[in-house]
Amino acid sequence: MSTTKRVIAVVGATGAQGGGLVRAIAAHPSGAFRARAITRKVDSPAAQELRALGAEVVAADLDDEMSLRRAFQGAYGAYCVTFFWNHFSPEKETEQARAMARSARAAGLEHVIWSTIEDTRKWVPLSDPRMPTLHGKYKVPHMDAKGEADAAFTDIGVPTTFFHTSFYWENFLQLGMGPQRDVQGRLTLTLPMGMAKLPGIATEDIGRSAYGVFERGPAMIGQRLGVASDHLTGSELAAAFSAIAGEDVRYHAIEPDVYRSLDFPGADDLGNMFQFKRDFEADYCGLRDIARTRALNPNLRSFAAWLADNQSRFVFSPRA
Repeated sequence: MSTTKRVIAVVGATGAQGGGLVRAIAAHPSGAFRARAITRKVDSPAAQELRALGAEVVAADLDDEMSLRRAFQGAYGAYCVTFFWNHFSPEKETEQARAMARSARAAGLEHVIWSTIEDTRKWVPLSDPRMPTLHGKYKVPHMDAKGEADAAFTDIGVPTTFFHTSFYWENFLQLGMGPQRDVQGRLTLTLPMGMAKLPGIATEDIGRSAYGVFERGPAMIGQRLGVASDHLTGSELAAAFSAIAGEDVRYHAIEPDVYRSLDFPGADDLGNMFQFKRDFEADYCGLRDIARTRALNPNLRSFAAWLADNQSRFVFSPRA
């Protein structure tokens, strides 16, 4: 029996999702796969760390289709993801997805995971005034562009699993979304989610779940699935934060319009995103099945477990 390891080309290998998958491949005891880490900067510290794990590190750029074709050549499969927040262009994101799909087809890949998300315009048409239209043709640009790009893979027959991620728990650390002091000095978690549940997952668990998809192979091709470790209300998230903060954290639900007006790039996009997740909670949570995620990733961590693992990284400002 052949002992040759099948190569998985991982786009964005030094990023959140891709890095998690490379580490999952390196750590898995079966050793069935070998990671080909695709990055623009092969000499960066992050790339060097992946190389130390045994990954092959290859240079490619999503805006250079020929470099992608070379990077995919000879691989069994690929994990494809785009990076909207690097450039804020939904059109660029869709074209990059098309370039990956064409490259996967040209390389004859047997299994591709496309990290996608819902095209919200299927629920909220552009004419629907409940949510503002952005850039003239999107409701949630960073979501709609990915959902629109699904067709790039299906139309040319790429053997694809459509893999819907969830809110990263790391956003509470890296994007300043965690609890902050309000004017009364109370730690407050502020989100425009009302009483709806927010599905979320740690980025390392996204990588481990993607590994589970590749492990199952052809049975997953053509399937659409979402991953999450918990579906939690704002009050439940605040209670979990209370356990590590040493004081009560309250949940403050604001309206999406208020969130859209905040002074940071992409606030309108994220405000629409949270409104979509709130208003279409059943559909959004329903796709992101926790039991199915755990079947793919038996070591799936709950939000509380992730918080406990990362407690030292949260620094809550002292009371005034």
